[in-house]
Amino acid sequence: MTGQASARTPRLDPAPPRGMRDILPEEVALRDWAMAQILAVYRRHGFVRIETPAVESLRLLLRSEGGENEKLIFKILKRGEKLASAQSAEDLADLGLRYDLTVPLARYYAHNQARLPQPLKAIQIGPVWRAERPQHGRYRQFTQCDIDILGVDSDVAEIELILATTEALTALGLADLTVRFSDRRVLAAVVNHCGFEDDRLGSVVIAVDKLDKVGPQGVAEELGQSGHPPHAIDALLRLLQEGGPAWKPDELARILGPRADEAVWKALNRILATIEEQVAGRLLVLFDPTLARGMGYYTGPIFEIRHGSSASSIAGGGRYDRMIGKFIGREVPATGFSIGFERVIGILMEREVGRSNTDLFVALVFDETTTMLGRVLSIARALRDEGNTVLLEARGKRLGPQLHSLEARGFGKIGLVGDDGAIEWRGPRSTDAGEARP
Repeated sequence: MTGQASARTPRLDPAPPRGMRDILPEEVALRDWAMAQILAVYRRHGFVRIETPAVESLRLLLRSEGGENEKLIFKILKRGEKLASAQSAEDLADLGLRYDLTVPLARYYAHNQARLPQPLKAIQIGPVWRAERPQHGRYRQFTQCDIDILGVDSDVAEIELILATTEALTALGLADLTVRFSDRRVLAAVVNHCGFEDDRLGSVVIAVDKLDKVGPQGVAEELGQSGHPPHAIDALLRLLQEGGPAWKPDELARILGPRADEAVWKALNRILATIEEQVAGRLLVLFDPTLARGMGYYTGPIFEIRHGSSASSIAGGGRYDRMIGKFIGREVPATGFSIGFERVIGILMEREVGRSNTDLFVALVFDETTTMLGRVLSIARALRDEGNTVLLEARGKRLGPQLHSLEARGFGKIGLVGDDGAIEWRGPRSTDAGEARP
């Protein structure tokens, strides 16, 4: 009867929910290594790590000027009596999963400012969630890696963010990097120059932000569907295509005339000159007025980093001076840079970058019935004390496939422990590992 009942019980689907994924040990090890490299660089630049909750007030998330990401929030239903008393669909939820790390940081700073160093140079690494349409390479849960500087209104903050982030990416073995930067106020001046209505900048920014993905025609169609005048759309695309990333700040400033804020152009030129001097040709630095960044909370300089010939960025950020003021009634200068951790890991996985030295990975294969277990454990402890990672594994029925599996998993030294406690080493090994004794 038990067997028949079990046969009728439907099996649970072991796959993760759509848009989510399981991460296997090899990738987890790579992610740990990459995080360690990034953290080491950022800490050398004086940043300190903080943590914020995964769950935030839904009202906060919906009023954060997060662009289209506000439409992708995972909402959490109210509980108990609160849920029973809901009068409409809008009343059903009061909390949501964070869709980025910047909005929670602003709330965190406002709540804890009296106990934080001033200015605050913060590191955040953690998961965020967006209700994306599941597709290849885009997941509903992913990790972001941010640094932010709060309390500095000088463009020195942007310069430091760019230098620290490019240094962190270089530490991961990534070369052929291109830094693209502009200023949200430049884009506003361009939009105004082309004849768009001043109060509709947000929808223009969202459309231009998709230029690399959908092309000029796609941007024109979206702007047209949003009701913008055809003459303004034509003027904008013509201006961006004539210069685009080839523009120099001073050239575009002359075209925009009085709409160009002299202080903005001065800061852009300073950032460009300083970064170029510091990187000394190791990476490409471009002023690109087509850069938009879809978040509505940006107020000043914005920047992205691309790798190789990819049209997608692997890091992006900008200045958001007005966000913290919503909490405390006064503006606090703030700017940040976020590494797209999943995209970076994807590149490293393809290149097999960051794999640890296999000479430090030791496997001891022994017979479970041996009377020498104490000796095996002592040898393993001695090897670990020398800095090795040591795996103890019972000897299987088929030794050949077992050894092949260990080698494939990255164990560069494999010791076969005999009944007398002697070790027969397979693969490359150092004398120290071979001679380790309790």
